[in-house]
Amino acid sequence: MYSHLNNEPVAKRVTNLFTDRLRQFTSDGEYRSLNLPAFYERERLDDSDHVVIETYAVSDLRRPLFKDALKEAEGNWKPAKKGSEYGPSWSTHWFKVQICVPADWKKYAKKGDLVVFNWNLNCEGLVFSEAGDALIGLSGEERREWPLPDSWLDGKCHTFYVEASCNGMFGNAVGSSIQPPRDDRYFRLDSADLVVVNAEARHLFVDFWIIGDAAREFPGDSWQRGKALDVANRIMDAFDPENADETIAEGRKLAREYLGDVSKAYKTQLPFTDGLVYALGNCHIDTAWLWPFAETRRKAGRSWASQLELIDKYPEYVFVASQAQQFKWLKEDYPDLFAKIQKQAKKGRFLPVGGAWTECDTNLPSGESLLRQFLLGQRFFLEHFGALSDTFWLPDTFGYSAQVPQLCRLAGMDRFLTQKLSWNNINSFPNSTFNWVALDGSQVLCHMPPNNTYTSMANFGDVSRTQKQNKNLDTTRNSLMLYGHGDGGGGPTAEMLEKLRRCRGVSNTVGELPPVVQGPSVTDFYDELLKKTDNGKELVTWVGELYFEFHRGTYTSQAQTKKGNRVSEGLLHDLELLSTLASIRDSSFKYPFTEIESMWEDVCLCQFHDVLPGSCIEMVYKDVRDIHGRVIEKASKLIEKASSALGFSPKPIDSFDCTPVALNTMPWPRTEVVSVPKAHWDATVELAEGVEVQEDKEDVLVLLSESGPLASAESVDLFKTEDAYVLENTFVKVAVSKDDGSISSIFDKQNDREVLSGTGNRLVLFDDQPLSWQAWDTEVFSLGKKKYIGAEHVTRHSIVSSGPLRSSVAFTYEFNKSAVTTEISLDSNSPLVTFSTKADWHEKCKFLKVEFPVDVHSESASYESQFGVVKRPTHYNTSWDVAKFEVCCHKFADLSELNYGVSVLNDCKYGFATHGNLMRLSLLRAPKAPDAHADMGHHEFKYGVLPHKGPLGSETVRAAYNFNSPLRVKYAGLSEVSTKQAFSVKGPENLVLSNVKRAEVDRSKKSTNVVLRVYEALGGRTRGKLVIDLPNVVSVTKTCALEYSKEKQVVVKGAQSSEVDISLRAFEVATYKVELA
Repeated sequence: MYSHLNNEPVAKRVTNLFTDRLRQFTSDGEYRSLNLPAFYERERLDDSDHVVIETYAVSDLRRPLFKDALKEAEGNWKPAKKGSEYGPSWSTHWFKVQICVPADWKKYAKKGDLVVFNWNLNCEGLVFSEAGDALIGLSGEERREWPLPDSWLDGKCHTFYVEASCNGMFGNAVGSSIQPPRDDRYFRLDSADLVVVNAEARHLFVDFWIIGDAAREFPGDSWQRGKALDVANRIMDAFDPENADETIAEGRKLAREYLGDVSKAYKTQLPFTDGLVYALGNCHIDTAWLWPFAETRRKAGRSWASQLELIDKYPEYVFVASQAQQFKWLKEDYPDLFAKIQKQAKKGRFLPVGGAWTECDTNLPSGESLLRQFLLGQRFFLEHFGALSDTFWLPDTFGYSAQVPQLCRLAGMDRFLTQKLSWNNINSFPNSTFNWVALDGSQVLCHMPPNNTYTSMANFGDVSRTQKQNKNLDTTRNSLMLYGHGDGGGGPTAEMLEKLRRCRGVSNTVGELPPVVQGPSVTDFYDELLKKTDNGKELVTWVGELYFEFHRGTYTSQAQTKKGNRVSEGLLHDLELLSTLASIRDSSFKYPFTEIESMWEDVCLCQFHDVLPGSCIEMVYKDVRDIHGRVIEKASKLIEKASSALGFSPKPIDSFDCTPVALNTMPWPRTEVVSVPKAHWDATVELAEGVEVQEDKEDVLVLLSESGPLASAESVDLFKTEDAYVLENTFVKVAVSKDDGSISSIFDKQNDREVLSGTGNRLVLFDDQPLSWQAWDTEVFSLGKKKYIGAEHVTRHSIVSSGPLRSSVAFTYEFNKSAVTTEISLDSNSPLVTFSTKADWHEKCKFLKVEFPVDVHSESASYESQFGVVKRPTHYNTSWDVAKFEVCCHKFADLSELNYGVSVLNDCKYGFATHGNLMRLSLLRAPKAPDAHADMGHHEFKYGVLPHKGPLGSETVRAAYNFNSPLRVKYAGLSEVSTKQAFSVKGPENLVLSNVKRAEVDRSKKSTNVVLRVYEALGGRTRGKLVIDLPNVVSVTKTCALEYSKEKQVVVKGAQSSEVDISLRAFEVATYKVELA
């Protein structure tokens, strides 16, 4: 009954005070003893009657597996105790733990409380059973508790082991920063306790957390916010520390007014299918970053063991993980864990995604490398999990090249996930869900989780932002939310899953918060997107590269790694080609499938998105140098073996007609000036008439082709003027300043025009102090503070050679603590001016570049990318143009007008900029974090300037390939030399036969199939013919990149060869499988 009198007036709540008050209830602050945190635990024991710990320190920073470690530790265990410190950084310590849980603790378990082992060594660790089963990761940060099996609550002693890795989740820098790691970090054992956890108090903590977030984050004018504030304050008012259990139960009852029954949250039927938040647990583990590869192997074990434990506990939980490399490591190191994952994968609970060997960089690897990432990854997932991935999963990388959608489609993937563009520091990317279109027109369905992270903590705000920040709500209203600790691994925790149950409870009970759904897979999410958008036709389109407006320094950092990558890619190309030819011409030659696959795995490993870009700690790059070194050594040996099978010798042979010949692995004929050891030259056949040689120290320079030495129709001269060295051949005349080694003129004699508009080949030293992220970033403001390396820095210059086949001069510069020597050379048969550089680099936060102002005007410049060319602006009209002040290129960059252009080639560089008519190649950086010695030391690299008639054309494409693949000098008898190419493309030169290999199917079958990769390089639909100069062609099939048959081609057979008509779209990449009898 409504009372007649009001004797107890009620005040309107002062919203800010009653909201701020909420934090006291769960805070560890001054009122902790009077609030909920005082009741999270019922009992805790650490005495020697209940916990006994022994330890074994592994020597020499090794990481032995369980059985080996226990064998080593036998008889060497030493007592351990809380308060002791263990280290140093990167060392491994094994702990043998014997516990005895009081038998009367069973009473707690019967009431629903948890009995756990609480371990905190403040570093990463993995719990093993006595039998060696990996059970759960304990990180010292987000995960410290291992729920004990019920069978252990028997009052008896039980033994288990903890492998401790002396590093934090983010390595060993001070404060988990991106500074170089400390070598002397030690970790204190703060906890090794048996604990009874008050389950209801913990549940109320999560209840109150979510209701409190609703009170703080729902719109101020919403009734849902008001009710959240009311319920939260009533919970606090009801709580009594003198009667904790009963008032905690009362608090949970009050919480149900707002959350409903959270144990049944996902059983509530939703009345709609729009505006949903698809929550997916994930654990992004950087394959190397602030820790080495070897530690990542253990991070995968720790993280994924923990996820299997959660999968058993939470029936709604679905976890996804990418990177076949990490799965392979897990299979090798933790086979039982791998088997458990396979079982959960069949149930749809632990899902491999991504389709790639690693979450690789997509700016720097070659197009073929990206296809091998997919080939290796998809083959692994198909073999071990029975299915291919339909989604390229790449949440964290530093930009996305324009051909990625096409390469994905070729590898069986039509969906793509990332979120890194949310880090853009100039422009905000306008879309969350869209069709991303490649250079050839291929598209993938792209989704960028709107919460702008792959490491959401599954908070109320994360769920809310996942919908609110979706930039395409007009066409699609569902979004993905990726939650779980990441980068250093870990993944979701039980607390996160509990929070999401309550978030769904909020949606079910009061609304306003978008409903969380768990259980659907990545594929289910994308299928629903397609269903709701007429198979993607209603979605917006983004054409071309997804340029990342951040981390632009990664095109240049760690130059030796980038060179190792380029060299390794080239050697594997050559090895596959020569081994294919040898295997089809000599039945006794065995194609080295296993060795090639192993080397590709290593190269793809080093293309991980922190490794190749240059943002790892120093110890990673020591590993990378070893890996690339092994690949280069092994590939070189196998190339020699294949070459020998083809009749080529590395040294002169005992034959009356022995001659040096060029072993050419490019699909077009070449004639170039090469160096032959004088002793080898003297041992070969007498020179043909007209063949000129040029003696150069211990070598002989000769014009060489596949059929042997050739007479040169041209020569190159070198002469001096008062102020310049002049190098001149039939094509160009180059003037090199005697003062500073710069190029004052490159005159194109064939086209009667000057190439440069100012002084070229000027070395420029920029200050390079980004706002943060040293190894990653270089900023636009750095362009304003520069210093030219000029005449005052020249310490010597000299003529190196003076024709008739090659002329060259060298200049040495010394500045600060560094020295650079550049040899400028011109060969008799080419307009290409080559700059061979050696640098001893010892700078701090500097950026070395080289500039060429050219007499060409265009609004855009062209940059080679994977299987094609990307055009970018040369002006700063918009903020989107300004953002591209530094861009990525591969073997060349080009600036062309309608009738003339200039290309700048390189043999191992990736950073470039063209603004106005100034072309600038990035050479070396000097960041000091996270590798304090990044790029310090000796470097060797080449770049070149190639003027050309007309716009960018196949002349540049071929020259860039040649520049990166020098002719090999071999020896053979003249009667045995064959210049015939077994595989070639006939027709327009913009069709490039980029790779030749044996087919994957030949691994297990007694068949002979050859795979040919062909692409259109310049941007126009083109017809041509695939020529197979072999008599035994059975069929030719156009396939996907995984080499599954698609379209059989019409083969026109001749007596000794066959031809196939081919037609490629602009920038299309095509794969053909040739079956031989």
